[in-house]
Amino acid sequence: MYTASMQACLKPTHGCTGRYEMKRDILKTLKSEHDELRALFEELKATTDRGVKKRQGLLEQIEGALIPHAKWEEKVFYPAFKERADRDGLQTHAEALAEHHAVENSVIPEVHAAEIGTPEFAGRSKVFGELIDHHAKEEEDTMFKMARKLFSADERAQLDEDYEAWKASDSAANLLAAEKAKAGIKGAIKSMAH
Repeated sequence: MYTASMQACLKPTHGCTGRYEMKRDILKTLKSEHDELRALFEELKATTDRGVKKRQGLLEQIEGALIPHAKWEEKVFYPAFKERADRDGLQTHAEALAEHHAVENSVIPEVHAAEIGTPEFAGRSKVFGELIDHHAKEEEDTMFKMARKLFSADERAQLDEDYEAWKASDSAANLLAAEKAKAGIKGAIKSMAH
């Protein structure tokens, strides 16, 4: 049985077969990606120092999910949010960007500077996961609630479609490769400094 609010979120699929799909929403997509990252970090936290290949694979999966997500937020979602935000929204925007920069410029290079089969890696990757979880909770509890009021359902659906198309593009793949290389270089420099 569908409630009236559920009906508003549904639209018939092609062919009028009686099947329904949920209307797209960038906020739901970003929340889903947060949940995916949380699960990957939990899996990483459960590894042992001997699980070098597993840790490496999980770190690659985390970066493969996180980097496109974060870069698209920075280049598209955050600027659109900032244009419509009031003072509280502008502060939320500033906090979100500062957290992105801290993770990109400090935390990820620290993780890369540690040898994967060590307690240092385990500790640094745990902090990485905690920071991502904190950031995601703040986005979900504050920014996304504001964004739901600032953007219509149609605008959120269009942002979702644009995000999906961008993630499948060559520019997103190139950006991911460049960001991974940059993180590796910063990590190598940090490991030499220790």
